[in-house]
Amino acid sequence: MPSVQEREAASRLMALFKEWDNGNKTVRRRILSDFISLNTGKTGPELEQEFSQGSSLFLARLITWLRLSYTFGTCLSEILQAISVYLSATCSNRYKVEFVEFGGVLILLEILTLDQLKEQHKVEALKLLQILASTGRKYKELLCESHGVRVVAECLAWAKVEETQEQAQVLLELLAQGNPRYQKQVYKGLIALLPSSSPKAQQSALQTLRMVQMIVGEAHPSITEPLLATLRSLHLEIQREALQLIMSLMCTRARPDLLRGLVALLRPSRKESAKSRAQILDDPSVPEMRDSLPAYVQQATAAKAISMLARESTEMCDELIELRVIHHLLYVMGNQDHAESQRQASLAVEYFVLSFPVVEEEVRKAIGDHLFQLLLEDADGLYMKINNIQADILRSNQVNIPGVKEIQE
Repeated sequence: MPSVQEREAASRLMALFKEWDNGNKTVRRRILSDFISLNTGKTGPELEQEFSQGSSLFLARLITWLRLSYTFGTCLSEILQAISVYLSATCSNRYKVEFVEFGGVLILLEILTLDQLKEQHKVEALKLLQILASTGRKYKELLCESHGVRVVAECLAWAKVEETQEQAQVLLELLAQGNPRYQKQVYKGLIALLPSSSPKAQQSALQTLRMVQMIVGEAHPSITEPLLATLRSLHLEIQREALQLIMSLMCTRARPDLLRGLVALLRPSRKESAKSRAQILDDPSVPEMRDSLPAYVQQATAAKAISMLARESTEMCDELIELRVIHHLLYVMGNQDHAESQRQASLAVEYFVLSFPVVEEEVRKAIGDHLFQLLLEDADGLYMKINNIQADILRSNQVNIPGVKEIQE
């Protein structure tokens, strides 16, 4: 026979349910606010005690209202926060199971796709998905089977605030770990994010790819082109992340393609380097700007990457030399359209010259003693000292390292 306290608790519970069932939006918002403030941080058994072993009945009401109203955003933040109390509680696996069985995962994923909802709603949905993903492999697989990787990646790409992007990034990282069946799906989803028009999305994708690459092991062939394209970014943090990812990929099968790609970027196509300028920029009072600036930024970053890679190992240097990198770097040194490209190329050539006697000899022959001495004295500032004749010598160089196929222009 129930005790007096148990009967009183059951009576309070029934009164709460009656108030909820008959209440309007204002009443339900108050009930939710009270529930969140009183129960955040409680364990599963404590929630059961609070609701006289009927906490699942209240959770069912929350999920039902969520299903009926999430597209309109009615009290959506409060509903999601209240559900979070259940899912984040210690010893709460039964609540997670009930939430999933009610279709909760699909609802959360759809929230991420709805333009009419606020960013805060998407943040709350992402946090709930993180709780589920952190529980174990079963839930990670369920999310991936529900097209979660694509939805979360698109949310990251199109989010309007950084907090949403950061939470989406955390979720993608969780889905990649301890999820062998779908880790490659996450990996490919991140590669698909690299051409995003959002700088934050690009940066997040590059950061997460470095972590996921260690899990996956071998690089996918599709990573080379979009990764090299990120070097065009005018955002230094994206360039930095891209360079770090390129360095980490040097121990994979992507290495030859990346090295060839970097050397090729030292010579932008005529289409890239000769793009016309917008008419509005023809005003002589406005500093000259070029539509081809991203191509030159990419060129400069490629030269920097080559310099970094050359310092990594002699084997890498040999591969770069065989790709006629010295010839292309000297050409960039003489290309006066972009000072940073010249500077990075000069620093790279200086390293090769100081490290390999055969390169030193051939570069001296190709550019002459005077220009060679200027390079050794101040590679970092050489671009400010060369004249038009010297620039032409650099651009038309025919340096030919012994054992490397002769240059055919």
